[in-house]
Amino acid sequence: MKIRDVLLSEYGKASSVPSPINRLMTGFAVDFRDGCDINLGAGYVNERTIPHQQIQSACEEVLARPKKYRAALNYGGAQGSPNLIESLRRFHIENRSGGITEPILNTKEIVIGANGATSLLESITHLLPAGIALTADPMYYIYCNDLERKGFKVVAIPEDDEGLDTELLKAKLAALGDEKAAIRFLYVVTVNNPTCTILSNNRKRELVEIVTQMSYDVGQKIPIFFDNAYRDLVHDSTVEPVESALCYDALGIVYEVGTLSKILAPGLRIGYLIGSKGPFLNSIIQRTSDIGFSAPLINQEIASYLLDHGIEAQIEKVNGGYRQKAKQVKTWIAELLGEHLQECRGGSAGFYYYLTLASVATDSTSNFFRFLTRTTGKENIDGPLDAQHPKVIYIPGEHCVHPKGEMVDIGKRQFRISYGFEELPQLHTALKFMKSAIAYSHENS
Repeated sequence: MKIRDVLLSEYGKASSVPSPINRLMTGFAVDFRDGCDINLGAGYVNERTIPHQQIQSACEEVLARPKKYRAALNYGGAQGSPNLIESLRRFHIENRSGGITEPILNTKEIVIGANGATSLLESITHLLPAGIALTADPMYYIYCNDLERKGFKVVAIPEDDEGLDTELLKAKLAALGDEKAAIRFLYVVTVNNPTCTILSNNRKRELVEIVTQMSYDVGQKIPIFFDNAYRDLVHDSTVEPVESALCYDALGIVYEVGTLSKILAPGLRIGYLIGSKGPFLNSIIQRTSDIGFSAPLINQEIASYLLDHGIEAQIEKVNGGYRQKAKQVKTWIAELLGEHLQECRGGSAGFYYYLTLASVATDSTSNFFRFLTRTTGKENIDGPLDAQHPKVIYIPGEHCVHPKGEMVDIGKRQFRISYGFEELPQLHTALKFMKSAIAYSHENS
């Protein structure tokens, strides 16, 4: 008798096939050569921004003060460390409030995720019924791919230079008609990944107003999630101070997802959610309990200590480093790629540039991609099999735009590069290779 394979859920079946970006990054990782190949694809923070010594000192302080940091090497509660929650409250009220006041926070709850901000986003997909999820285009491809594997229909609305275009959103909502009842939430990255477009305060306010009205229209609260992963990395002093969407929330539908990965260290895995008290946040806390009680308590207490001791200086150091790199990379982009560029987004926050080429394809079947991955099949371009020329990793725009959205065609000429992880010499070298890749594409078109 033939035995069938393990029975999978619908999500399991969808997950058994790697997503396009999973396949792309796995392929790169297998063959990546440190010191030779250049990684502008992975969104890693720069190692020099991580306060290694301070983290070590914080760990020692936490373990030396068991009365304050109780049982720091044991299990923690599902909502998160009380010390960290209080530190985050002070951080938002006193240091980088975005307009948040103590009375506003008194009506909200702070919940710590099990494993960074991503674990909170993943929990949302389990706790809300499948339906329509609205987001910006280009989209945060990792999360949107996960949403669709969980049975959600992602509707992506193109952004402009202020973020998700609210006029296009209104038109999309009108076109949905009775289908609006299937809308489950709106998800917006305030400094968009991949484009690093900063969502303006006016646009943010408009989005809250639109979703508030939509909630009244359907007779059901529709949450709007603002992913603030890069909000503390606005390093351009000419940008207006970023306000919190919690300040505009009269109905209790705004939730902000934050992280300490970008300003402290991704390895601490600290993500948190701020929102109105009630059944939804209760379900998030229970979900965290179900998948492992809480984030490692020692990491939470270290993060609490760091927030209480010198976080402003750390944030300024981080932003100073990215500000310098952003300016230099922008200069090199103009010098080396400028005549071939249709648009360049980013450079004021986070650590990405999102480029649109005027007439050269960048997708994974393009000559541009093959040149940079050394897969042209031509030894003078790729190098010998046992000593290939340096490769350059980037994220093709085809993976960043929704495959059923309005940006599919232009996405094939777009790509995201990170100036976060690699240092300036490697970034300069990579851009020179990209200039050569454009020339190769023109010669072989």
